[in-house]
Amino acid sequence: MTDLENLKYASTHEWVRFEESGELTVGISDHAQNLLGDVVFAEFPEVGKHIEANQSCMLLESVKAASDIYMPVSGKIIALNTALEDEPELINQDSYGAGWLFKVAPESNLDIETLMSLSDYNASLNK
Repeated sequence: MTDLENLKYASTHEWVRFEESGELTVGISDHAQNLLGDVVFAEFPEVGKHIEANQSCMLLESVKAASDIYMPVSGKIIALNTALEDEPELINQDSYGAGWLFKVAPESNLDIETLMSLSDYNASLNK
């Protein structure tokens, strides 16, 4: 089980996990997957593509709606969770584990400093 306290969060409901290698793993929060409902399709960004922070970078389709996923930090996409191509429901079942979306090589630490702690993210949900 992922320790949610060690993650950082974007106001657009993405979470970021810092890996020992320096790369970042990105997914969506449990709150976001609950709002989406059953995810049926993930449209991924291209590996190698550089994307600026706060830009739409991928699309998740659920039985309710299609939702943009935003890049939490500027950087280059270095890996995709291709298991989601066959099992998009992993996002609903384990949004902080097997349902991760992609990995990023961050451009700088400046964007990371704008992300929220778990307590700040939870507080933002209650506004």
